[in-house]
Amino acid sequence: MKQGVNTIWAVVACVLLWGSAASAATDHIRVLLLDGESAGPYHNWQVTTPILKKELEETGLFDVTVATAPHVDGDFSNFRPKFGDYQVVVSNLDSADWPSELRSEFEQFVRDGGGFVSVHAADNAFPNWPAYNEMEGIGGWRGRTETAGPRWYLKDGKLVSDTSPGSAGAHGARLPIQITVREPEHPIMQGLPTLWMHAPDELYGILRGPGKNMTILATAHSDPRNRGTGNDEPMLMVLKFGKGRIFHTTLGHDAVALSGVGFITTFQRGTEWAATGKVTQKIPPGFPTANTVSYRVDISEMDPDYLKGQTKATTQPATMAQPSKK
Repeated sequence: MKQGVNTIWAVVACVLLWGSAASAATDHIRVLLLDGESAGPYHNWQVTTPILKKELEETGLFDVTVATAPHVDGDFSNFRPKFGDYQVVVSNLDSADWPSELRSEFEQFVRDGGGFVSVHAADNAFPNWPAYNEMEGIGGWRGRTETAGPRWYLKDGKLVSDTSPGSAGAHGARLPIQITVREPEHPIMQGLPTLWMHAPDELYGILRGPGKNMTILATAHSDPRNRGTGNDEPMLMVLKFGKGRIFHTTLGHDAVALSGVGFITTFQRGTEWAATGKVTQKIPPGFPTANTVSYRVDISEMDPDYLKGQTKATTQPATMAQPSKK
């Protein structure tokens, strides 16, 4: 009889352990990572998507599914992501347009409370999609002008909404960028130093959009010596769209930029916040300071060209580019 009781308890223990493991697996934040198109080869999503996936999954918080969209002129009949199966959509996609039904499904997902994270050139996408531009707050290139909305930046610490005419989108050569935290109490930024250095990247400026329900978390000074605007340009933002939370980072041009510890930390925390409204992740050791760049070689090495040193593709300046060229 004692042996039978022990057997029963062993079975119960196995069931409990299995249930606990299954529960832990289902507790992961479900992420849909979009890619598939860019306005040019300089945004190499084939390299950057695996990096973004790794950076999320290494936290142990996220389960990431990649969905590769067709080119704007391609066949969308087999591309119908079930957005509702996920808690947050991360976009590494710079596409000119989507079919109207797909746009409506994504709008509804975010409006109903789904999270959205936009990385770097994703804010160049969909210039003629009003709801997407409201989710992003600001964007550049792809023919955007003053009709897309004002320019948004900080001048002498004050937010400026500049309605002057002109094209949207510019950046200088890729150099290290000093980030200034503007909302230190926001969960994504809490605990970060006021100033920290980001790895060499494109510092986006002259971004335009509706700027509705937008809070600028961090800026960077666009230095005229690097063909910049002379303003403090938005780098990290959060927005609301219906019940949905959006985290928008303009950082992350390539593997070098994505390897910056500051980028990784804010991307991981921003994705958690967009999905749940909370941030549980701690600041990692080696976070950059006001004067030091901190980056991870293992991330940079995910670019096949890394061991070749800097190539023409990674050093070519693309400053004040015309919208149609980006």
